[in-house]
Amino acid sequence: AHWLGVAAIAGSVPVADEPLPDLNDPVVCPPVYDGAPMRVLIMLPDTDFDVTEVAVPWYMLRRRGHEVVFATEHGDMPNADPLLLTGVLCGQLGADPLPKLMYFDMERDPAFRKPVTWESVVPDAYDGLLLPGGHAPGMRQYLGSGLVQEKVQDFWQLDRPVGAICHGVLVLARTPAPGSARRSVLHGATVTGLPNFMEMSAYGLTCACRGRYYRTYPETVEDEVRASVGRRGQFLRGPVTFTRGSPWDSAHAYVVEHGKLITARWPGDAYLFARRFLAKLEEVQRLY
Repeated sequence: AHWLGVAAIAGSVPVADEPLPDLNDPVVCPPVYDGAPMRVLIMLPDTDFDVTEVAVPWYMLRRRGHEVVFATEHGDMPNADPLLLTGVLCGQLGADPLPKLMYFDMERDPAFRKPVTWESVVPDAYDGLLLPGGHAPGMRQYLGSGLVQEKVQDFWQLDRPVGAICHGVLVLARTPAPGSARRSVLHGATVTGLPNFMEMSAYGLTCACRGRYYRTYPETVEDEVRASVGRRGQFLRGPVTFTRGSPWDSAHAYVVEHGKLITARWPGDAYLFARRFLAKLEEVQRLY
């Protein structure tokens, strides 16, 4: 089996005898973009974000030649969910080897080490916005922030590419549409996000040892996002599988595009999600 080929509900288990992946593999490392470099904002909590959902898009954007700016509440360097680096259960159910390598590389990026503050974000200064996920308690700082929602609403009005994956879709679900106190910016959109079958399976597998680690809120991501899109919108669960996509094979990954919005379900979609976001970002630049 390929080193990324063995899947589990909340993460993949590498085969012990297989070599570590190569970050310079041409499939993993996209060629440098031939247009003008663009600037992408990634908003994060101080801690507990998902390793894969941040590191994979960051790596592919940087290798493509684009600038990535991180934003945290007070401008402090953020830290990923530590269990996704060490393993949720007995060293397993964490991030795969390749995203871990990308994360350790990202930790050396000056932009990651010294983020801007949420308050200082000027949406018009960015060509694209990424909203990653994560499920541990530290994520609530970002997922429930009115200030983050305010900045996202301002960005939304610019009609520029937005990417949200897993719990990151909740930020959009909770952001009021411009001029409306009741409707979300997602109202009427076709999206995906962490589906119930994934969230509840991960919780059921780990609750005896990890309690409500996989239940960020009493309401599931799917239920909240589904309510936010309304009757005119759609929440698409994607295929019922726990097999992850990889840089070499996107057959099991699932990403939904709606205009300039790109949404995905979980870390297993991260490579395809990053590619689709890159494509949308660069397509928009060529149009203008």
